[in-house]
Formats: sequence, structure tokens, C-alpha cells
Amino acid sequence: MNAEQKQFFCDHGFVNLGKLLTDEEVAYFDGLFNADRQTYPYFWHLYGHHQRANYDALLTTPQFDELIRHPRIYPIIEELMGGPLCFGEIGLRSMGEYDGSFHQGWHRDKPHWMEHPLRMDYIQLITYFADVDENTHCFSISPESLDDPVLENRDEQIARGGVCDLHGPAGTCALFNVAVLHTATTRPTAAERRTAQIYYGHRDRAPLANDSGIPATLWRDSDDPETRAFYGVLNERTRVYARAFGGEA
Repeated sequence: MNAEQKQFFCDHGFVNLGKLLTDEEVAYFDGLFNADRQTYPYFWHLYGHHQRANYDALLTTPQFDELIRHPRIYPIIEELMGGPLCFGEIGLRSMGEYDGSFHQGWHRDKPHWMEHPLRMDYIQLITYFADVDENTHCFSISPESLDDPVLENRDEQIARGGVCDLHGPAGTCALFNVAVLHTATTRPTAAERRTAQIYYGHRDRAPLANDSGIPATLWRDSDDPETRAFYGVLNERTRVYARAFGGEA
């Protein structure tokens, strides 16, 4: 991450890193996405407005660890968070062809953590596996500077910060503070949006949520202590799986 990108993140609460994945990597991860959807349809469920998602993607397709800890992306996240990272969750999401009304569901995933230099408890990496432009579904965010007071009222924040739509070719990656107001934007289109949306937190903070189970091969059985530490902030979902299959967390 260069100084300009880091300053942009401070000024807006997000940064578009551009097409960080090569065409070969896009083909590889999109292939994993499509194979997961075809092989494990019972893990995919309705999510939000006009979305289907698998939030247990590490259980069904553990190779997504290669994206979660991608060597060109992980250090950027570590720099912004300011210390060792932990895994929060991963969601594979599909937004298909749509002929309904334009829709946005603005929200914040977590409150701001004001003790952090970037007011950030968790950060999300969103990766596009399909081209996204003004004629497709997209991710949208209302920019927020570190110098701005936090406006809890949605309309007040949008009036102040405006709206930025994230467009880009397949392989585009963006990072944002999950406390900043954002939404999936659904619009009439014949195109499908396919994304991986990955959350990262601080190792000394509470788990994010109970959406993603973590395989014991990563948090318990890995020979690598860093892998165990990264995946070792266990949510209750993972603890339930551990108890059910004969291993206490």
C-alpha cells in the first residue's frame, strides 16, 4: 500500500485497490466459487435482497484460505489494522439477473471502535469475480473521513458523504471499515455479480459473528503456529461444531 492509498482510506473509510488479482487467479478463484455452488447447494441460502450466499465456504472449499491470506493483499490489511490479524468470516455471494426495482439497504456491520487510529474494529475485503459497472449490481459506500463526527442517522451521513459505487473488472479488490455506512446495490441487469467478502479483526478482540465455521484443520491441527493464531479467535458456531464432532475448542 502506498501513502496515497493509505491517505485515501483515512479520508474516505475505504480504498479501491484496483485489479489486484491476475486473470489466472480470477479464473482459479471463480472456478472454486462456481464449483462450491454446484457441489454444495445446501450450504447456499437466501441472503439480504436478491442474493444467495455461502458463509461456510472454508468448510466446503478450504482453498479459499489462499484468497483470505493472499500475499499481495494480507500485508495491506495488516498495515491498516496495525497489528496481528484474525479471521472473522467469509461470504461467497451471488447476485443474479434481475428485473425488479432499484434497491439499497444501507447499514453498518459494527460500531466504530474509537480507540483504534482508524476507528476500525473489523475490516472487509471485497473481491469481484465478475466485471462490475454502472449497468450491474455493485457495492456502494458513503465515504466518511476520520475527521468527521460519526453520524448514526443514515440520511444525514449520505447527505454529508454522498455515495460511491465500486466498479471494476473481475479481480478488483477493495477494503473498507465495516463501521462505515454501505450497501449492496441491486439494479435491473442481465449480469451476475459474484464476490468473496472477507472480514478480518484484531486477535485480542471479540469474534465478529456466528456466520462462518472455521475448520479444525486450521485453528487446531495446523503445524503452523501463525495459521492457528490467525484462525484461533473462535466464534460460537465453530465451538458448537467442535463439540458436535468430538473436539472441545
